[in-house]
Amino acid sequence: MPSPTETPASFYAGLRYEDADAGIAWLESVLGAERHELFRDDAGKVVHGELIFGGAILMLSSAGIGREPFRSLPAGQQLIYCAIEDPDALHERAVAAGAEVAFGLTDTDYGSRDFTLRDPEGNLWSFGTYRPTA
Repeated sequence: MPSPTETPASFYAGLRYEDADAGIAWLESVLGAERHELFRDDAGKVVHGELIFGGAILMLSSAGIGREPFRSLPAGQQLIYCAIEDPDALHERAVAAGAEVAFGLTDTDYGSRDFTLRDPEGNLWSFGTYRPTA
């Protein structure tokens, strides 16, 4: 457990998209994420973007740009898990927005209620009530 003067580590997901603008649009329309920061290069590619979802920050960029070793990372095929209070409401919103449900709402044997979506570039987005503790 951290001492009162210690700040716990923070992790931020960082995704690469072939079409970062389409990824941003999906995150906004399906999840209700809000655009926070967006920086582009001279060619219009997203060098750094930040969206806020449930108080957390998700970072993303266009694939194939930036400095190494990040430029070499492929787009898509990542897994993000996000602990939320009401997976049923988010699932309903996502289905209404036309999202691809990769794994439907379920109650797990370890006490979580969760589901998984697949975004247009193949990233898996899992949402559930399970909150690991350190």
